[in-house]
Amino acid sequence: MKNATFLFLLFSSFFLSAQQMMINGTVTDSDGFPLPGATVLIKGTSNGTQTDFDGNYSIMAYKGAKLVFNYIGYKTKEIEIQDLAIIHVSLEEDYEALEEIVVMGYGIGSSTYAVGSVSRLNKRESQKNNLQLSISRQLQGKVRGVVIDKKNNETKVERPLYIVDGIPIQKEYNTIVESLNNDDIAEKKILKGGKAKNIYGNVAQHGCVVITTVNGNYVVEKDENYARITENQFKKAEINPLSTFSIDVDKAAYSNIRRFINNGQEVPVDAVKIEEMINYFDYDYPKPTNDHPFSINTDVAQTPWNTDTKLVRIGLQGKEYLNKELPASNLTFLIDVSGSMSDSNKLPLLKSAFKLLVNQLREKDRVSIVVYAGAAGIVLEPTSGNNKLKIMNALNKLEAGGSTAGGQGIELAYKLAEKHFKKNGNNRVILATDGDFNVGLSNDKDMEDLITEKRESGVFLSVLGFGMGNYKDSKLETLADKGNGNHGYIDTMQEAQKLFGKEFGGTLFTIAKDVKIQIEFNPNKVKSYRLIGYENRLLADEDFIDDTKDAGELGSAHKVTALYEIIEVGIDSEYVKEVADLKYTNSEAKVVFSDELFTVKFRYKKPDGFKSIELVHVQKNINKEMSVDFQFVSAVALFGQQLRKSAFTNKTSFNDVVVLAEKGRGEDVNGYRAEFIRLVKSVNEKLVTVRR
Repeated sequence: MKNATFLFLLFSSFFLSAQQMMINGTVTDSDGFPLPGATVLIKGTSNGTQTDFDGNYSIMAYKGAKLVFNYIGYKTKEIEIQDLAIIHVSLEEDYEALEEIVVMGYGIGSSTYAVGSVSRLNKRESQKNNLQLSISRQLQGKVRGVVIDKKNNETKVERPLYIVDGIPIQKEYNTIVESLNNDDIAEKKILKGGKAKNIYGNVAQHGCVVITTVNGNYVVEKDENYARITENQFKKAEINPLSTFSIDVDKAAYSNIRRFINNGQEVPVDAVKIEEMINYFDYDYPKPTNDHPFSINTDVAQTPWNTDTKLVRIGLQGKEYLNKELPASNLTFLIDVSGSMSDSNKLPLLKSAFKLLVNQLREKDRVSIVVYAGAAGIVLEPTSGNNKLKIMNALNKLEAGGSTAGGQGIELAYKLAEKHFKKNGNNRVILATDGDFNVGLSNDKDMEDLITEKRESGVFLSVLGFGMGNYKDSKLETLADKGNGNHGYIDTMQEAQKLFGKEFGGTLFTIAKDVKIQIEFNPNKVKSYRLIGYENRLLADEDFIDDTKDAGELGSAHKVTALYEIIEVGIDSEYVKEVADLKYTNSEAKVVFSDELFTVKFRYKKPDGFKSIELVHVQKNINKEMSVDFQFVSAVALFGQQLRKSAFTNKTSFNDVVVLAEKGRGEDVNGYRAEFIRLVKSVNEKLVTVRR
């Protein structure tokens, strides 16, 4: 009997210990800030999850199992599950992975330390090379961790701590300080690693560069470039009944805005492209049922932020192809490995992101890798997607250092893509960079001319932006627009998973090119209208039927949404400016079209075609209650207008956006809409704090 009791207790104990339990917690850095996108894995299994926007996670696991916590740039931590169902984890920065130091020690009295001096740069040499030499290049042999590869004339940097005019420089701005003109520097002192560490602690283990500028009041100016945007105004339909623009499937603006908000920074007004914000999200449009590659959908409802206007939504849904249905791909990765790409959120993140893409390649797909820094070169000749290890090994070997000959890299990448061109296949260059070109062709106009020439080869282009501080959005947008491609911004591995995982086909496979939209508003029903966003995509009305004019591309399963705010006839509005009566315009109502609000015309070409196909869609004068999707896209548009300090927000608040977005949250399988709501709340809380 005792044996039976013992066995019962033994098995009961085993059963209880083997029961699964829900583990919840938060992953933060050493300062307590949440780490969104951190990986939580049950050791020895493939079961895992990622933290959300606030660093929270939930995972089912057995008592006694070990959880492995990992985040780019931080040391991996393992924790064994005991009795607690809540496990909060703080990860420590891995300085070797980050490759730069960012914190300054304070409260240090008089100390003795070794100082190395750096003389002024050779001005003639700088002029000869037409570029500013990096501070890092002067540290060879003076600061531990800074190594020059003389053969390739490139810098492999374990970055020191920079202190300029007494102020420590945040890690994301190190590359800006490194490009300081020597004529602006009054004095520079180099503290060797060991001595610097004694003064400033482990954060200065790779040395410290103390700079005093001539003016003595240096402030880091973020060297990020955005194309200037002038907000669309209301137009009178009687005078200007036509509105014409190119579609835009780019989504870079939203993830870039998210980066600013997550970092607690002010969002630059011109970084806000409302069309890219609303097109970041998924909407439930019906799939195409005919021979055309997309379906057309329109609806009209009351504008949530203005009772005097109506909101028009136009939605396209691209035909979806499964990965196995896609034609064979000839992909050329064009990767920026210049010195400005050394930050942890640039080249290290880039390599991890591209591995997600490599994992989806098939045997019939081919990948080449071209890199550029001071010059361009081929790292990997065309390799079958079946040989994933070889491709990933080539990615792993990439290191950052040197100047940025982007134009030369583009030339070489297209040359390689054309050489191995697959007829009836998917031929594409995928450029990954921060856009900071500084050798050879570099300005936006030069790059536009180059890429316009190259697109005639039939090779498409995808452009992926990385990093901060010197991010060149305007240049990358130009390249994508003129290269028959798309533009994305990757700020986290979650975003990489979205682009290369969930949206793989749309990112890489074009189903329609040169897609243009032209809306003709019925002046007997619509007094005035304005297009929300798409300012950089506007076309002249005559461009609509001109097949030589370039326009946007639509990828597999892509969705495109455009919004118009309209003022109906009979409604008085401060936004409508009166003009003198027209003598020759016939304003008499045409009874035959009295029930039509507007007509939409679409023109597109097949991916290998040269002649446009036209579609026509008529919207009757019917208003409906806003669907869940319509409410959410309205919330995103309103938030974008608020960030842009638009004249048309009608005194709405960020809280109004939250309320509207909550109503439109819907099923939200992937949590993207919930993330948006958290972003808006974050901005709202910051505003409330400032006012207090």
